[in-house]
Amino acid sequence: MQGNSGIDRPFVRGRAVLVAGALGLLLAVGGCGASGDSSGSDAKAADGKAAPREGFADEGGATASQADGKASGRKAAPKPGAAATHVIRTAALSVEVKSVPKAVAAARAAAEGAGGLVASENTERLDDTYETSHLVLRVPQERFGEVLRELSGSGKLLSRTSNAKDVTDQVVDVGSRIATQRASVARVRELMDEAEKISDVVALEGELSSRQSELEALLAQQASLKDRTSLATVTLDLTPPNAPDDDGEEEDPGFLDALGGGWDAFVTMLRWIAVAFGAAFPFLLTGVLAVVVWRVLRKRRAARRAAAAVPARTAGKEGSPGAS
Repeated sequence: MQGNSGIDRPFVRGRAVLVAGALGLLLAVGGCGASGDSSGSDAKAADGKAAPREGFADEGGATASQADGKASGRKAAPKPGAAATHVIRTAALSVEVKSVPKAVAAARAAAEGAGGLVASENTERLDDTYETSHLVLRVPQERFGEVLRELSGSGKLLSRTSNAKDVTDQVVDVGSRIATQRASVARVRELMDEAEKISDVVALEGELSSRQSELEALLAQQASLKDRTSLATVTLDLTPPNAPDDDGEEEDPGFLDALGGGWDAFVTMLRWIAVAFGAAFPFLLTGVLAVVVWRVLRKRRAARRAAAAVPARTAGKEGSPGAS
């Protein structure tokens, strides 16, 4: 047993020394790597270009911006990669109010108070009694819901519809096309500056005009999108109680209304009959006179014939043999 123990001890000691050396080497390598990473990260942090870890995009940038914001007392700036959302919002309201002029003034004040405007206004009087108004309001997107609630509460809400359309992709596409078209226009202008032949200049001028027109159309489209996404559109219809509908008839007609309508129809019929009789009266009078004259003449002719026939009959009786 002693011989075996004497042999195993040196072996165990050598193995322990080997393991300790390997651990020390690993620790040394780890320490160098850590120090290198820390120094590199410090240097990148100093430059503000620290690379984010995998799966944590913009981690370093967000942390640095948050730290800068807290230090300066301002909110952190949004991430450069975050795209803004562009939405076109529209709404249509139909409200029954007691006084249309007052409701119109209140709607105008609500739109202007929110930083918007009244795009159009159309007021119409029906049957000399009822007055209705149609308004188109433009209000900022951030005050859209507030203005809708205020307009809906101005009277009895009859109907309300709203719509939101996301046009972010369209806005980005138009912006990209504008940038490309501007670069194209710049290239054509550079070619015009380098052109020496008149024919080349004329051809390039036509190409420049075409591309400039396309650029202006894109800019107009961009301006329209900006206007519709920055200002929401609210269509407001204001009507008083018991106002006639679009056909000019009452919504719930009663007996008196029906009686009045029937009387109006009867009077109208009599008027048309009187007009027709007045137009035909000269012809009727002429016809009656012609018939009277014809009958008078006929009677006279019959009387003459009868008078002429009496002597003839008398002469015939006298000249007959029985008479002698």
